[in-house]
Amino acid sequence: MNFSRVGTGGNLVLAGVLLMLLGDFMFSLNDAMGKWLVASFSVGQILVVRSFGSFIVLAPMIARQGSDALFRLERPPLQILRIVMTTADVALFYAAVAYLPLADVITFYMAGPIYVAAISHFFLGERIGWRRWLAVFVGFIGVLIALRPSAAMFSWPSIFGLGGSLGFALTLVLGRRLRQTSDATLVAWQTLGALATGLVLSIGNWRSASTLDFAAMLALGAIAGGAHLLITRSLKLAPASLLAPLQYSLLIWAIALGFLFFGDIPDAQIIVGSIIIVLAGLFIFHRKNLTDGIPKDAVAKDGH
Repeated sequence: MNFSRVGTGGNLVLAGVLLMLLGDFMFSLNDAMGKWLVASFSVGQILVVRSFGSFIVLAPMIARQGSDALFRLERPPLQILRIVMTTADVALFYAAVAYLPLADVITFYMAGPIYVAAISHFFLGERIGWRRWLAVFVGFIGVLIALRPSAAMFSWPSIFGLGGSLGFALTLVLGRRLRQTSDATLVAWQTLGALATGLVLSIGNWRSASTLDFAAMLALGAIAGGAHLLITRSLKLAPASLLAPLQYSLLIWAIALGFLFFGDIPDAQIIVGSIIIVLAGLFIFHRKNLTDGIPKDAVAKDGH
């Protein structure tokens, strides 16, 4: 056995996990800022200015790889589908948080790992055994305990949140399938998709913004662009089915930022839910590492 190769592979997976966690933290900042901005500006206007902010992050990367790389795309149909899914994810998220508490919308997004696990099983051939399936569902129960969804679960805003979470889950899976495409190219095209959609939605819904508001929308794009790059890279280093449950860390970041910026102190129910989520994620990570060290012919067909 080549132990150096095994060690290198393990380091890449660990790097993917760390990049996903950092990307999730940046997305939590994006979520809080987005809810603050959407209270005063239309979804379309935010998408437009946010896209320019993303290009501030992307421009050096695009210049370094050459603009011609943007047009050398693998699997064009999947690229188009990914652009549609990422745009739906962002637009529907902002549409939902305009009417619902942020915690309610994030509850829908916490179901993303369940969708990803199922999709990855069939679409990527990443076989998930019953133990990790169970851990994903236990983690989702923890989310429900912590966030206590409101009674308005089947309103249009709730449907927006559900649709956005499905778009986000498909984006994760497609990012793994398109891992031969550079990070800058993937994020550049999804940003162009958001910009085009924002221009259409902002027709008749554009209002003047203060310097602070405009800077906040640009920062929103820069933070989101950086987070997308981190998550896109992480999906090239580790399997989507392993990284998906780490999305539960968004709840941990939300609790920390809520206390830091708004003085919110989590109650016992949120703490219990958070512990369940973290333990479920750690179990999934443990099972992945354990089964990677076991010969495939020694693993039962249904038992990862």
